[in-house]
Amino acid sequence: MKYCEKEIRKDYENLTKLLIEKKLTISTMESATAGQIASLITDTEGSSAVLKGAFVTYCNEAKIMQGVPAEVIETYSVYSVETAKEMAKACAKTYQADIGIGVTGTMGNVDPENEEVSVPGQVYFGIVFQGNVEGFSVEVEPQESRLMYKLAVAKKIYDKLRRII
Repeated sequence: MKYCEKEIRKDYENLTKLLIEKKLTISTMESATAGQIASLITDTEGSSAVLKGAFVTYCNEAKIMQGVPAEVIETYSVYSVETAKEMAKACAKTYQADIGIGVTGTMGNVDPENEEVSVPGQVYFGIVFQGNVEGFSVEVEPQESRLMYKLAVAKKIYDKLRRII
């Protein structure tokens, strides 16, 4: 599937405005997307009213340092719905945000640090909304660049967020 960067940026502008209108706060803990979700949110004026903070936790140790239980990563792997949900819970708790997003996965390559569980294009994310936690697993088709992989994941997360909020 081909994704349109301009449309995804517009989606996040609309999301940020909706969060401002509803007086909802959000935080992220991102691995695979490396802060792209937080960046998209902050592209809209007034976003400081809703984005409480964000973590880019590219390695397992960083996830654990920010509150993801090591046992979850050891039991289910870093690439799992369970880990993504814990990431979402940890950032929401740390920042006392209404919404927490956790995202982990592999873009277009195998992770050399986690070869046995790394599947290119397999991404997991968790969303906490006012205490309720949901986890998702999605496949991202090959994209032309790392940016487009991140934007494709951002679009999938946006679509789920809009259904939840």
